[in-house]
Amino acid sequence: MTCENGCCAPAVLPERRTALTRRVRWLVAATITYNVVEAVVAISAGSAASSTALIGFGLDSVIEVASAAAVAWQFSGDHEARERTALKVIAVSFFALAAYVGFEAVQALIKAEPAGHSTVGIVLAAVSLVVMPGLSYAQRRAGRELGSASAVADSKQTLLCTYLSGVLLAGLVLNSLLGWWWADPVVALAIAAVAVKEGREAWRGQHCC
Repeated sequence: MTCENGCCAPAVLPERRTALTRRVRWLVAATITYNVVEAVVAISAGSAASSTALIGFGLDSVIEVASAAAVAWQFSGDHEARERTALKVIAVSFFALAAYVGFEAVQALIKAEPAGHSTVGIVLAAVSLVVMPGLSYAQRRAGRELGSASAVADSKQTLLCTYLSGVLLAGLVLNSLLGWWWADPVVALAIAAVAVKEGREAWRGQHCC
């Protein structure tokens, strides 16, 4: 057994470790690429529709890029030595996400200003709802086998993006069809609470336990 940052996993053969490290790098690269595209589309569509939810979703993608970049940096060298630093970066990204989403959700509830319809936003949220769970699962599985708490933490960041996709999709559809402008900010507050919890776990290095 090997234990790093409280993250214990069975011993892995050198050949398998090399293969897993390479897999994590590819998954992180895919996550970064997708989130860059997602951020550009979401922020552009959000600005056009005056949708705080869409803009917030785009900024969440920027935070996800920062989290994935931290893991990419870690695995570009001695990933075991860089584990703790990468976890701190991921934790801060969770807290930043929670702060922004929570603030914007409260603002949306206070102002009670419904956003306009956004077909682009609905399609983007639906696509992300399909893509993100696969990326999260693959990275979490490789990270656990490798014994990397940071890789698992980043996979949870991606999974949180999946939840946000679902919330965004529900909010945009309910707003467009029924005029329920409050649906998105209310659920977004719950997502912010989850982000705080995940941030604490990342800071303590508890994501593999």
